[in-house]
Amino acid sequence: MSKLLLPLLLALAYAFLMMRFSLWRTRKLLDAKSVPLTDPAITRLADRMAEAMDLPEIRVRVFEVEPVNGLAAADGRIFLTRGFLNRKARGDVTAEELASVIAHELGHVALGHMRRRMIDFTGQNAVFVMLSALLNRFLPFIGIWLANLISSALMARMSRRDEFEADAYASALLIKAGIGTAPQKSLFRKLDALTANRAEGIPAWLLSHPKVDERIAAIEANEARWLDGRHLS
Repeated sequence: MSKLLLPLLLALAYAFLMMRFSLWRTRKLLDAKSVPLTDPAITRLADRMAEAMDLPEIRVRVFEVEPVNGLAAADGRIFLTRGFLNRKARGDVTAEELASVIAHELGHVALGHMRRRMIDFTGQNAVFVMLSALLNRFLPFIGIWLANLISSALMARMSRRDEFEADAYASALLIKAGIGTAPQKSLFRKLDALTANRAEGIPAWLLSHPKVDERIAAIEANEARWLDGRHLS
């Protein structure tokens, strides 16, 4: 039994150390390359969401990188990238659409996804290390590739679950704040057009985010059910 447990414990320890290093590096980068959000149109909408949540405010920071993205840090801070703000300045996205990004990232924080992702990250790395060692004994040339494929597929499935849950949280918050889900859905359609080529040819079970049409359908189904039952009143 100890011969079986030792490799597993070593794999878990290695994965945990990798996760801690990744968190430290990410926090250092976010601290060094971010500033408070000052866009008045977006902050007004953030204030409306804060009021709907009975919070004094929602603090958002701008991460000074060009890729279009929003993110929630492990410590609960919410970020929009400078690339997103630049798209708004050019008229490609609206303040309401960026408010939907903030609501989505708040969902990740409120639902405990950041902690769950840290656990998932550790588990994925442990699975990869164990599978690599096992498969390489029988499939020396493709064992590592298969181990990476399996562990990545497991992580992608868990990530898609989190995205659907954060979408639902954002929809509820946007409705309660009087913003509605239209900006959430319109942004998804825009992002799909911007990133369509990246997902081309990748199997659905390896995508870390659900397909846009599936996300919009889930939002509309949730909204219809909530409004019919007046759960958000």
